[in-house]
Amino acid sequence: MAAKWQISGDYHETCSCDYVCPCILTNLAARPTKGECHFAMVYEIGRGRYEQVTLDGVRFAVVGRTPDVMGAGNWSVGVVVDEGATAEQVEAITAIASGQAGGPMAALGPLVGTFLGVERKPIQVTKSGLKRSASIPGVLDHAIEGVESPSKPGEALGVDNTLHPANARLSLAHAVRSVLTVFGLKWEDRSGKNNGHFAPFSWAA
Repeated sequence: MAAKWQISGDYHETCSCDYVCPCILTNLAARPTKGECHFAMVYEIGRGRYEQVTLDGVRFAVVGRTPDVMGAGNWSVGVVVDEGATAEQVEAITAIASGQAGGPMAALGPLVGTFLGVERKPIQVTKSGLKRSASIPGVLDHAIEGVESPSKPGEALGVDNTLHPANARLSLAHAVRSVLTVFGLKWEDRSGKNNGHFAPFSWAA
């Protein structure tokens, strides 16, 4: 019998594509703007439970690389879970983030060629207005700034009805910086021209 679980909270990401990411706008059919794509998605759970395991407050990141068109598959993906999580929480997050436990991430399963493993590191997340940032020492340092809507000051421009696992509606953002070094992945950009997204998320299975 499949495990019952539910998590909700806040997500943000950077990727190595130029703003706006063509992968989102073409349902994963366009070639990334730099030929390949590195990405880092950071999730902060507000409330959550996996069977009897409480997941409130747990943070985790899904990082990876796609060698060409995302829809063509052969992704390399790894998971980083906050070091403050218990062994039971790490096991639950790994099942959810890898798609093994069902839910939105399971839809990406056929596209993943290599699962790079799981690391435990301290994860700090900062949110202020349209800004988001995350720090995982020795692994990830990135920040985004939402693109403000001209018609609704204080809110970000958005794109709706997407295939993205976090949320069908994503707020658009510029990546202020993106530095990733883990699982053999290495990516650094400080140009301010790369892509970012953020959104609330709510998953269950």
